[in-house]
Amino acid sequence: MERKKISIIGVPMDLGQARRGVDMGPSAIRYAGVVERLENLQYEIDDLGDIQIGRPEKVSDIPVDNLRNLKAVAEASEKLASTVHETIESERFPLVLGGDHSIAIGTLAGVAKHYKNLGVIWYDAHGDLNTADTSPSGNIHGMPLAVSLGLGHPTLTKIGGFDPKIKPENIVIIGARSLDDGEKELIREKGIKVYTMHEIDRMGMTAVMEETIKYLSERTDGVHLSLDLDGLDPHDAPGVGTPVIGGISYRESHLAMEMLEESKLITSAEFVEVNPILDDKNKTASVAVALMGSLFGEKLK
Repeated sequence: MERKKISIIGVPMDLGQARRGVDMGPSAIRYAGVVERLENLQYEIDDLGDIQIGRPEKVSDIPVDNLRNLKAVAEASEKLASTVHETIESERFPLVLGGDHSIAIGTLAGVAKHYKNLGVIWYDAHGDLNTADTSPSGNIHGMPLAVSLGLGHPTLTKIGGFDPKIKPENIVIIGARSLDDGEKELIREKGIKVYTMHEIDRMGMTAVMEETIKYLSERTDGVHLSLDLDGLDPHDAPGVGTPVIGGISYRESHLAMEMLEESKLITSAEFVEVNPILDDKNKTASVAVALMGSLFGEKLK
C-alpha cells in the first residue's frame, strides 16, 4: 500500500460505555492539528469527516442482555467497516479517530477483508476481551478484541458478514495492567501474547517492540495498530474515560511508534478514547497527534 496517501475517518462514538464526552474525540484530535501534522510529513490527506452515529431510541443505564446500546453500536460498526474497506480498496491508509474503543469492531471488520493473516497490536491498559457473559459492566468498549476473535453476540461478531476477523496467535497486547478474570482466562486459553507493564518495566520498551515486530512479521500479511490513549499513564494522557495509573510513558510511546514506522509493518491504525471533557487543555488529543507524527515518520533529526 502507498503510505503517502492517508484517509482520516472520524467516529464520534460514545455508546460503547456509559460516560459522555468521548464522542468529541475526533473533533479534539482534528483541533490538535492532525491534518497539518501529517501534511508536513508530505502525506496526501483526505479527511472523510465523521461516520454518522445513530442514537438509541431509549437510553437506559441498564444494558439489555449485558450489552449496552447493542443495536446502535452494531449499526455504526457496519458503516465504519464499509468506509474502511472502501478506503483500502482505493489504496489509501485508513487512520480512524475515536470515539470509544468499541469502534475497533468496525475498523477490524473493514480491514480484515483485505488480509488472510491480519496482525493486531492492541496498545491499551485493558484487554478488551470481555463478552456479555464475562463483562462486569455491559460496556461494549470492553469487548472489541473478543468480538473480532468471533466471541460474543452474533450481531457484533458478524459485522461485515464474516467471522472471525483475526486469529489469537496474531495479536499482541501492549501495556495491559487492568484485566478482568474472564479476560485472563481467555488469554491463557487462546495463548494470546501480552506484554503487561511488568514486562515493559522489566525488559524495556525497545525489547518489547523488537519482539513484537519480529513475532508479527513472521506470521502476518498486514498489521493494524489499535491505540487506546489509556495505554499511556494518566499523567501524560488524562483525558480518557477509564484511566489506570502506572502506564506507559510519553517517551516510551514515541519510541514504540518510531520503531513501528521503521518496521513498515503497520497497514492501518486507530487512536481511540480521547475524551476532551475529562482532559486538561486538549492535552490528550495533542499527545495522540504527536504519536501519530512518530508513527508516520516524524524524526527529531
